[in-house]
Amino acid sequence: MTTATSTKAPATVPEAAQETSGGPEPVSVSARSVRRSFDGREVLAGIDLDIRRGEFVALLGRSGSGKSTLLRAMAGLDPAIEGRLLVPRRRSVVFQDPRLQPWKRVLDNVVLGLPRQGARDSGRAALAEVGLSGHERAWPATLSGGEAQRAALARALVRDPELLLLDEPFGALDALTRLRMHALLRDLCDRHRPAVLLVTHDVDEAVLLADRVLVLTDGRISLARDIDLPAARQRTDPRFAELRADLLAELGVADGG
Repeated sequence: MTTATSTKAPATVPEAAQETSGGPEPVSVSARSVRRSFDGREVLAGIDLDIRRGEFVALLGRSGSGKSTLLRAMAGLDPAIEGRLLVPRRRSVVFQDPRLQPWKRVLDNVVLGLPRQGARDSGRAALAEVGLSGHERAWPATLSGGEAQRAALARALVRDPELLLLDEPFGALDALTRLRMHALLRDLCDRHRPAVLLVTHDVDEAVLLADRVLVLTDGRISLARDIDLPAARQRTDPRFAELRADLLAELGVADGG
């Protein structure tokens, strides 16, 4: 494992960690004492976190708790973090807004920035994986919200990321489309097995998708729960309800059922 021990940026080291620490998969992300302040206010107050290859971690927290700050740090978008953060070189980010360039067709959006050789074939394969075969020459404006996020997922996955970062990617979708996207995302992650960090406000979404759910409070991880539920998760499962209530209580929200 390559290490960086410092109290000032740059603290993000783009190297995949190789230690297993007794676990079944190598560590992909290793954070130690990660801090970030804005105008004297500490938003991340010493984060310690490991995420293994193939592990799906969901991060919950109130608005302003530092969730997106931590995700941006892992994406290499914030050079001012302090502490030590080791991440894979191959990383992809999916935001709530699909961020497709409207003047480029769907396939061109998916392969944007990739080396030309073989990129379009890889892009077509990625679009097929997310159910968008036949949409290669479509304009982004003609896509539904769910289709646009499928294209954003294809753009992320065509880069074969070792770390997939998801910043509330389904927050703008209707309930039925969200459920379909949940199933698609879980299938894609099982197939490609990146380390995954999902930032979300939706407790149900976190329990439905993640292997482990963390709650961020005042810049620190205040609660961590392993999700020991069957692969086909049901909200009617008593354990689901128990986990949901536990997480809501940590967020300071009464569980109304």
